[in-house]
Amino acid sequence: MFKIERFDSVTSTNDIAAQRANEGAKEGIVILASSQTNGRGRMGRNFVSEKNCGIYMSVLLRPAFSPENSLLITTAAAVAVSETVEKYTGKSAQIKWVNDVYLDGKKVCGILTEGRISGDKLEYAILGIGLNLTEPVGGFDESIKDIAGAIFRCGEAFDREKIVSDILANFEKYYRILKAKPHFDGYVSRNMLLQREVDIIRGGETVGEGKVIGIAEDFSLEVLTDSGKINLSTGEVSVKVK
Repeated sequence: MFKIERFDSVTSTNDIAAQRANEGAKEGIVILASSQTNGRGRMGRNFVSEKNCGIYMSVLLRPAFSPENSLLITTAAAVAVSETVEKYTGKSAQIKWVNDVYLDGKKVCGILTEGRISGDKLEYAILGIGLNLTEPVGGFDESIKDIAGAIFRCGEAFDREKIVSDILANFEKYYRILKAKPHFDGYVSRNMLLQREVDIIRGGETVGEGKVIGIAEDFSLEVLTDSGKINLSTGEVSVKVK
C-alpha cells in the first residue's frame, strides 16, 4: 500500500505530505525524514525532531468516510505504534488519549492527524507519526526531559527501516477495515488514564475536571464530573498532580 519518499531534513513531514496531496498524489505516499526543523504536535505544539534520533513520517490517506470518523485514523495509528514498541522492547506500551504513546511512564510517540474537508467529505488525511528511538546527544531539552522518553538506549543497535515497516504494516491491517474498529480492544486495553483524575483542557485553558472511567465506542473519553458523565471527542486532558 505504501510508497516511501526519504528526506534528510524537512520543515515538517506533514507539510510535505499535504503538498503531495494537493498535487493529486494517490493514497499511500509516505514522507520519511531523518529530522524536522519545524515538527509539530497537537494544539500547535513543537515536536522535537533531532537528526537520526527518531522516526518522523507522514502518510497520505484518502479514506472513504466522513470527517467525523477521522478519530479512527489517530487511534489505529496509536495501537499500531504501541504494538511495534512492544515488539522491540518486550514492555507494555500505554496510550494517553487521544494520540500519545507512553513507555515506562514517558512519552515516546506523538501522533497528529490533519486533513482537508470538501463539503461534508474528507478529501484527504495526513497521518503524522513522531517516534523517539533514542535520546538526543546530551539528553532531551530541559523543557521536556521529565516527560519525553525513547524506546532504545543511546548506543543500542536497531534497524530503523524495519521499525518503519512494522509500524506501517500494523497500521495497514487496521486501516483496510477501519470502519469496523478492529483496533478498539487494543486501544482500550492500553488506556493509561483509566480511573485517573484529570483536568479538561480546551484552547489551552482548564475548563473542568473529573475522573476517567473509560473509552466509548466512538473513541471519545468518558469522564465522570461533579455534574455527571461527559464524553470528550475534542480537546485534551492532563493528569492531576497529587
